Amino acid sequence: MKLGYACINMSMPSKFRTCRLRTVEEQGLEKVKEIAVHNLAEVIRVLEWNATHEIYFFRMSSDLIPFASHSIMTWDWQQDADILALTAEISRLRELHGMRLSMHPGQYTIINSPRVDVVEKAIAELTYHQQLLDLVGGTDMILHIGGAYGDKKTASERFIQEYNGLSDDIKRLLRLENDDKIYTANDVLEISRATGATVCFDIHHHICNHEQDADAVQIVTDVFKTWKMTPKMHISSGKTGSEDRSHHDFIHLEDFRRLMGLLAGRDADIMFEAKRKEQSVLKLREEL
Repeated sequence: MKLGYACINMSMPSKFRTCRLRTVEEQGLEKVKEIAVHNLAEVIRVLEWNATHEIYFFRMSSDLIPFASHSIMTWDWQQDADILALTAEISRLRELHGMRLSMHPGQYTIINSPRVDVVEKAIAELTYHQQLLDLVGGTDMILHIGGAYGDKKTASERFIQEYNGLSDDIKRLLRLENDDKIYTANDVLEISRATGATVCFDIHHHICNHEQDADAVQIVTDVFKTWKMTPKMHISSGKTGSEDRSHHDFIHLEDFRRLMGLLAGRDADIMFEAKRKEQSVLKLREEL
C-alpha cells in the first residue's frame, strides 16, 4: 500500500509557477517553455524528497505545462528535447523507486456538458493529461462525472456517450470518481458498468453523498472489480466533522481505519487529500 499526496510539497517547499494568458500573448510561447521546464524540474525535486521520506505515491499538478490544451498552444511541447529529458528523468525516478504517479484534471473538465464547446475543451484537456502521464509513466487520470443539468439520468447518458467516443489512450488512464454532491459511488459504478471504466472510490465523498441504503462494503468490492491493477482510492477528513465537505489539514486516524475496514485486507494505494499535503502522510504514518 502506497500513501500519497497531491501537487505541492510544503516541507521543501516546492515552488511551481504559472502565468496569465496575457503574459503568453505578450512574451510568446518561449515563456511557456521556461515555466514548463522549471515545473518539471521541480517535480524531480519533489520526487527525490518523496523517495528520501519513503513516500511513493504523488499526484502531479495539472498546471505543469501552462495552456497545454489552449488554442494558443502551437509549441509541440511533447516533442521538445528539453521536456523529453525532464520527463525521462521523472520516469526514471518513478521506476527506480516503484512510485505511482497520477493527475486530476480540474473542475471545468466536463465531458457531460450539453455545450459542445465545453466538451471539446474537456477532451483537449484530457489529451494533454494523457500525453504527460504517458511521458512520465503515470497510471491514473481522475475525472468526476460532471453536472446533473436538471436531469441526472440524461446527464449520465450523455457522459456515457462522450466517454465511449474518447480515444483508447485516454480511456486507458481514466478513472471515474464519485463526488460529494451529485454522483454517488453507486451512480459511478452504474456508469462504469455501461462503459467499462475504472472507478476511483473517495470515502469522504461517499460519506457526504450516498443513497440512504448504500452498502459501503459492497460498493468497495464492486470498485475493486473495475481495476486491472492495484486500485487507487481517495481519503480526506472533514474540517469540522465527518460530513463537512471542506478538507481538514490532516487525515484523522479513525477515518483512515474506517477505510481500512472497507478494504478488508485488500491492497490499494491511498491518495491523501488534506491541506497539509505530505505532512498529513507523515503524521498518519507516525500515528499508525
